[in-house]
Parts: sequence; C-alpha cells; structure tokens
Amino acid sequence: MFHKRLVTALAFAAIVGSIASPGWALNRHVTVVNNTGFTMVKFYGSNTGSENWEEDILGEDVLPSGSSVDINFDDDSGYCKFDFKAVFEDGDELVRQNVNVCEVATFTYN
Repeated sequence: MFHKRLVTALAFAAIVGSIASPGWALNRHVTVVNNTGFTMVKFYGSNTGSENWEEDILGEDVLPSGSSVDINFDDDSGYCKFDFKAVFEDGDELVRQNVNVCEVATFTYN
C-alpha cells in the first residue's frame, strides 16, 4: 500500500513539475512599432505588479518613426500584464497600462 501511494505521489509531482517548468511558459515577445512621426528615445516596460519603471529597454539606442523592435518581456515574474512608457524626442510620454504581452504580438504607437 505504501508503495502504491509513493508511486502516485511521484506521478503527481512529475505532472505538476512539467506544468510549472519554463518550457511551458507563455511567449512574452512583443514587436513594438513606432509610427508616431517622432523618434522614440526611451522605452520602459514593467509588469503591473512593479512599483517602478525598471531600466530603459532601448538603452543607448533609439527607435525612429517607421521602425520596430522585438522585446522579450519575460522577467521571470510570471506576469502577462505590463505597463509601457514611451518617451519621444519632443519630450512627449505615452503610457499604456495592462498590455497583455502573452496575447499581443505587436504593439503600435501611432
């Protein structure tokens, strides 16, 4: 009887482990497109559970109007909803909240 319970427990642990493994993780890659007519000089993407914007994802790069960049939003938090903040060369900032990066493949700024 003990052996049967042990086998059942190990089987359950294997199933749970395979579901929670990183290979099962959702795709969090989003292509960010800039169609605003202005160069994007900074871009931030932080999960909705975060209290700050983290680092500028573009770094020293910029995203000219008409261009795009592929960004991996997988921050090991398990979150799918992220807030985006784009800063443009003219000083304008556009903030979009609750973007589901597990469902959205392309996000366009117009």
